[in-house]
Amino acid sequence: MSDLEGRYRLLLRLYPGDYRRVRGEEILGTYLDMADLNRRWPSVADAADLLAGAVRERLRAAGASDLIPGVRLAAALAFVTATGLAGLWAGAEQITEHGDRSVPTFGPFVSIGIVVWVAWLLVAAVDAVAGVRWTRLAIVLALVLTAAVVPVADLVGVPRPRLFHLVPQATLGLLALALLAHRPRWQRIVTLPAALGVGLSISASLAGRGQFSYRWDDGGILLTYAGVALLAVAVLTAAVLSLRGDARGLWATLVLFIPIGLLSLGVLSALTSDLVGANYRALPVIAGTAVAVVLGSAGSLAAAVAACRRGTTRGPIGDPEAAPATSCPTCGR
Repeated sequence: MSDLEGRYRLLLRLYPGDYRRVRGEEILGTYLDMADLNRRWPSVADAADLLAGAVRERLRAAGASDLIPGVRLAAALAFVTATGLAGLWAGAEQITEHGDRSVPTFGPFVSIGIVVWVAWLLVAAVDAVAGVRWTRLAIVLALVLTAAVVPVADLVGVPRPRLFHLVPQATLGLLALALLAHRPRWQRIVTLPAALGVGLSISASLAGRGQFSYRWDDGGILLTYAGVALLAVAVLTAAVLSLRGDARGLWATLVLFIPIGLLSLGVLSALTSDLVGANYRALPVIAGTAVAVVLGSAGSLAAAVAACRRGTTRGPIGDPEAAPATSCPTCGR
């Protein structure tokens, strides 16, 4: 056995055992036939493809084969939400207290956050004109800027957005990396103007009535409203798809629990601070609340997958004639 074959076999161990016994040698032969003669390690693309295939088969074995399509749907909703929030905060960045010279600014903007929000708007522009590969690259760059703005701002002494703005934006962006490669062009084109228009309109409306201060307010209530709106859209989508026997919407809603919870991070941190007797803006309170949201949401998703496994009986994995004998109450499969 060559080193390359041994390493491919090691990757194949990610698949369920029954599936490997049925299809393992066929898959191994295909990858070895396509590999260069002098290659000793599987390529990154091959490793990623095998990992994705293993996840699909393990989900199929658990009766949760609609989870990955559900993640794709959740990614699309997260991407639209992230773009809309970027438009909202980009508009808010222009609202400065010009009458008070003691208040620091970042040039004509409230904070260095304008760089972050413009980067996210550019992601939507890239998505409208380029393929998903370039969109994902742009998302990664925007995520790097979102993470880097905190230490950079503290280092150079300029104001920055609060973590209540940055954490949910980064979470939505991470989920958006799962965008489906082949989406209708009209969806890609309409995302930027629609989300930007809504975001700028909201920030302008609130500023005109003197009810919103991007600098002094954490934006918690606006982000909570955004989370409620995202949840409502996800639930409505799930209901419509369920009428057609499609469980993608249910899984998408479960996947979106994490960003929806983090959109309410300000409100939840305030509740946590009341319990522990600390300032809700303190980093330990924010971090602890965020971890609790992530663990709770991930636990609900894991419980749904486990429920599907208990409610589904299948034949040998890899057998095309195998079919579920019962229907799972969670995913309907």
